[in-house]
Amino acid sequence: MKRLSPDEIPVVILAGGMGTRLREETERVPKPLVDIGGKPILWHIMKTYSHYGFNDFVLCLGYKGWLIKEFFLRYREHVCDFRLQMNGEHRAEFLNNGADENWRITFAETGLTTATGGRLWRVQDYLEADTFMFTYGDGVANVDIAALLDFHYETGRIGTVTGVHPPSRYGEMNVHDGVALGFDEKKPLGSFVSGGYFVLQREFFDYMDDDPDLFFEHAPMQNLARDGELAVFEHDDFWMGMDTYREFTALNEMWTRGEAPWKVWGERPLVTAANGNGNGNGNGNGWHP
Repeated sequence: MKRLSPDEIPVVILAGGMGTRLREETERVPKPLVDIGGKPILWHIMKTYSHYGFNDFVLCLGYKGWLIKEFFLRYREHVCDFRLQMNGEHRAEFLNNGADENWRITFAETGLTTATGGRLWRVQDYLEADTFMFTYGDGVANVDIAALLDFHYETGRIGTVTGVHPPSRYGEMNVHDGVALGFDEKKPLGSFVSGGYFVLQREFFDYMDDDPDLFFEHAPMQNLARDGELAVFEHDDFWMGMDTYREFTALNEMWTRGEAPWKVWGERPLVTAANGNGNGNGNGNGWHP
């Protein structure tokens, strides 16, 4: 297996779902454009990957996909200060360079109701490398993606999934003889679940076909695991999906308070396997408060 650097590896992001459980927001925009702190959650995910040197993105579009295209086509207007001259040329003068991301983005129309596996299948011709990243457009985390990639290459398997402990949506009680000895509100689940943030080799497409109703998480991943070709990168730190309005509110409150653990870019220094904190088990969290 040839080891590639982050700048050679594309990141495929599922950005076509309807987000029916977040209908308060997704009736007007696709779920990946729902804001956290004034920026789409998709932007937050891309900033995380970019922090680790991944700047080539493939977006699998579907529901209201044009709005995602429009956001990036007019990205400078969205994020920069500008002065608009409205007589004559009707020209905008940009006053700062806050939109200078080093990103290459492929926008792929993968169907309105296509399942997750069908969407991935339809973008395979846009993947120019044997290794690619794959994730969902509705969850943020402080996964050490550099350590994740190192772990994937060390195991030598076709796929790697990031295992996370999401908080339970229900309080957990410690009960003895009919008496509650303790009550933990939203305690993290004990077992690992898939948190997305996959690393895959091109051979993974051998586990798939062109069925538009194929779910990535069903037969392809189950058969990969059956064959012993699915490694698990254990991430014991922050991960949160945005499936409900309650989670949307919680993520925005974290951002407003300046307590967003997934914000690994900017003033918080990069921590990777190269300087000792990315040890391959997911405990190198890549951020400092």
